Amino acid sequence: MAPEQSLRAVDILPRDVAEAVLVGRVWSDVEGGPCPVLVRDGHVLDLTSVSATMAGLLEIDGLVTRLSQIDAELPVLGSIDDFLAGRSGRLLAPVDLQAVKAAGVTFADSMLERVIEEQAKGDAGRAQDIRARLAPVLGDSLRGLVAGSDQAARVKSLLQEMGLWSQYLEVGIGPDAEIFTKAQPMSAVACGDLVGIHPISEWNNPEPEVVLAVRSDGTIVGATLGNDVNLRDVEGRSALLLGKAKDNNAACAIGPFIRLFDRNFTLDELKTLRLSLVVSGQDGFEMTGESAMASISRTPENLVSQLLNRNHQYPDGAVLFLGTMFAPVKDRRGAGLGFTHEVGDRVEISTPALGALINWVERTDACAEWTFGTRALMQNLARRGLLDRV
Repeated sequence: MAPEQSLRAVDILPRDVAEAVLVGRVWSDVEGGPCPVLVRDGHVLDLTSVSATMAGLLEIDGLVTRLSQIDAELPVLGSIDDFLAGRSGRLLAPVDLQAVKAAGVTFADSMLERVIEEQAKGDAGRAQDIRARLAPVLGDSLRGLVAGSDQAARVKSLLQEMGLWSQYLEVGIGPDAEIFTKAQPMSAVACGDLVGIHPISEWNNPEPEVVLAVRSDGTIVGATLGNDVNLRDVEGRSALLLGKAKDNNAACAIGPFIRLFDRNFTLDELKTLRLSLVVSGQDGFEMTGESAMASISRTPENLVSQLLNRNHQYPDGAVLFLGTMFAPVKDRRGAGLGFTHEVGDRVEISTPALGALINWVERTDACAEWTFGTRALMQNLARRGLLDRV
């Protein structure tokens, strides 16, 4: 991390950190590999003795109680500031073997923007005119709708009669959610890392999201923050290019830590969170926004039930991006061209209960290549004598 991109613990931790149960991962130079950790008093405590993987850790019944009973016995690997500065290692995304999944089109504003992308065929220059035509009709129709409801079915029929129906509206308000693979296990980048924009893209944006941590049995055990970096022009050309628009080198950021649910932070409280986004460019450009989880069209429980059920299992658990309300439209490169990233952008996604996920934008081919996958993890744990703790 360059000096101008330095972070401190105070920049990324939840406002009520003293009451929060935070778990995550670091690469420890002393231990020679990745370690699950517990955050306490600005330090990271080694949880390898409990589980050598985050996937295994989150499967433990009564995890919050167990951590409270043993935290005084856990070795200290260093301070969060040490890891952010690279003195003891580095922060890693707080997931490892879990599937990295995402729900799309779960907020009314982003539904509208997906339809605009589709109509514009990926051409940012056409978006403003299409937005002016569609927003007065679609915006009011979609806001406040519960996906899959009788009211949603009536709106669908109306929009079909008007010739405005779209594949994005089908997954946005229809009975079946869009659940897709955002990234491969072990490929997500951490808070403080570079995030990648594919060099073919001229119209793209961050997607600030709440990310659920889900056990193999479907239990939602906690949450963190995510940036589902998106290429609007690529997906706009064809929805069949979703994989190319979404799953690229360093294009998935998760962190800084997973906050486990307990009496101080519950799933009901998560549903009231408000996410803030700040994009600051080296060109002096700044864009801000806020998103309310209360505006989501499907409950987190419903989305998880569509992700993981008798017809589809994840034995190592999963993390699920819940979708974003943000579809930035602030002009940057010229009137009517809307927002797109530039190299060097600082992206901060935050909410007081989960802290802040902060990254800097670079081209995917200039970001570090992903080389440490599942096989490398198993080899590393084997060298350290930890395979029996996976």
